Amino acid sequence: MARDGATRPDGFVIETSGAGGHSAPPRGPVRLDAGGEPVHGPRPSGSRQNGALGLPFWLAGGQGRPEAVAAARAAGAAGVQIGSAFALCEESGMAPHLRAQLRGRARAGTLTVRNDPDASPTSFPFKVAELPGTVSEPEVAAARRRVCDLGFLRTPVRGPRGLLHRCAAEAVRAYVRKGGDEADTTGRQCLCNGLPATIGLAQRRPGGRVEPPLVTIGKDLSFLPALSPDEAPFTAADVVRWLAPGAGAARPA
Repeated sequence: MARDGATRPDGFVIETSGAGGHSAPPRGPVRLDAGGEPVHGPRPSGSRQNGALGLPFWLAGGQGRPEAVAAARAAGAAGVQIGSAFALCEESGMAPHLRAQLRGRARAGTLTVRNDPDASPTSFPFKVAELPGTVSEPEVAAARRRVCDLGFLRTPVRGPRGLLHRCAAEAVRAYVRKGGDEADTTGRQCLCNGLPATIGLAQRRPGGRVEPPLVTIGKDLSFLPALSPDEAPFTAADVVRWLAPGAGAARPA
């Protein structure tokens, strides 16, 4: 990408598997641990390679601490990408009751965030926070009627009568009718409906049904004791002020 002027990017984000949302699958054959999560082997940070390209890069995934920001800057990074700390702040679009549950469970040590290899119809691993009333609960997921009416993650495929669009999270019979393999639908969740529900924009269905939320967050919430020692709300400005000392770390010559 960097060698071709047509594809040379402005920079790179180097993300670990602990980041929230989607993450890249492990290289090579996929192995799952006892909890059913993909096993990622040790990999170099890529700092040296990106420095040699002469392009800026940012580190992401578990970088939400001043010392992590300082280490990234010392390694030559232009900065860091942080999602979880801002997702839990007061300005976040996430529904307040979900933010409160995440903070409370993290403080109590009862929060589980799974790197689910099946949840996303894209086939990329996706972080799912296990919270009551969300599709992380098997009974909630099973009760939801599979429907693909937003279609943001649909894939175009060539059918016998022209172009089709399908999604592994849509109704199984519809997916198979479009030439998909039924095995690909196992465990898939509708991110297009679940994520808007997480920010209070759940679609309402006939019969009073409401789309349940699907909550994603990073695996590293070690910033919470500093930003919310008593589970109290905190702001985006609090996050920036807390991280600021690390951002001023000296970079190598």
